[in-house]
Amino acid sequence: MKNRLKKHLPNAITCANLFSGCIGIVLAFKGELIAASYAIFLSAIFDFFDGLASRVLKSFSGIGKDLDSLADMVSFGVLPAVIMYQLLLEARQIDNISQYLNFIAFLIPVFSALRLAKFNVDTRQAENFIGLPTPANAILIASFPLILDHHNKYFTPPLQNPWVLSVLCVVMCTLLVIEVPMMSLKFKNRDFNQNISRYLLLLFSAILILFFKFAAVPAVILFYITLSLIQFKFLSASMMNTAQKES
Repeated sequence: MKNRLKKHLPNAITCANLFSGCIGIVLAFKGELIAASYAIFLSAIFDFFDGLASRVLKSFSGIGKDLDSLADMVSFGVLPAVIMYQLLLEARQIDNISQYLNFIAFLIPVFSALRLAKFNVDTRQAENFIGLPTPANAILIASFPLILDHHNKYFTPPLQNPWVLSVLCVVMCTLLVIEVPMMSLKFKNRDFNQNISRYLLLLFSAILILFFKFAAVPAVILFYITLSLIQFKFLSASMMNTAQKES
């Protein structure tokens, strides 16, 4: 019984991620975007804990990896696309353009699928990511309805502009598949020096969210991307210097 629980617990958590994503899609199509956004956050929590459970219980399987990608496709691909589509419908409509422009939101699941499929076969992503992870992209989109609900004077006008939303869709889709290394938030050990970038990100995120609440999420994602680029730039430089010394 204990072995069966150990084997199936991570997959059960992944299924909870998928279930939350499905509920979120229903809510989003009904126009309940705040609740749909919280469904993404809930799915992200399940996504974190299924990986944690796998590592702690040492329960790894091929089906678990594929199931995780399928769940992520729904929760972090389709659900954020439906939220973005609804935001485009609620934005200022442009005659003879918006009826077609609104569908740009569904590029998000297309590029999310490419991102997830690539992750499953790309051996370079065992320790870190190449391109923006789908949960980070989905969390960014989930913050938009919450920011609008709080009537943030800086973010509300852009998020009600269909052209801005369309450009955001294109930028986010590009970030999903771009050949740029991104930091993983998985703590392999407790060594501070090896995890300093992760600690900085968590500290910066906590401070921003404390003061700015959901309006901080875009800044946190931008900081994550910037920190990843800095980290891997220094890492590449260090590896190059080591190689030169050895030669």
